[in-house]
Amino acid sequence: MMGQLRTVVIDCPDPRALAGFYSELLGLPVDADASDDGWVVIAGSGHRLAFQTAPDLRPPAWPDPERPQQFHLDVQVADVEAAEQRVLALGARRLPGEGDDFRVYADPAGHPFCLVFSA
Repeated sequence: MMGQLRTVVIDCPDPRALAGFYSELLGLPVDADASDDGWVVIAGSGHRLAFQTAPDLRPPAWPDPERPQQFHLDVQVADVEAAEQRVLALGARRLPGEGDDFRVYADPAGHPFCLVFSA
């Protein structure tokens, strides 16, 4: 092994707002010591997710190949119906596409993510 993954970093127009969304979704607190105006980190249990300012971000347009998803997170949930209500209330929106054990959403900045569950 050459190294270990430290942080997944997501570009967005408003790092504080998107960090708040993922903090609620994943139950990871905002790390005040690792955040500033253009960079916000949520962390806990060895996981780090950071958000950095990208004012000219051209968000993905799922499933349009001209504006691909760039990355996505799979979030395991026990109750997809309850989780869906919660993420929609937090500002996510449902996107086309789903399978027997996942549903696709966009976070408030337009990045796709999936709620994954046992079918």
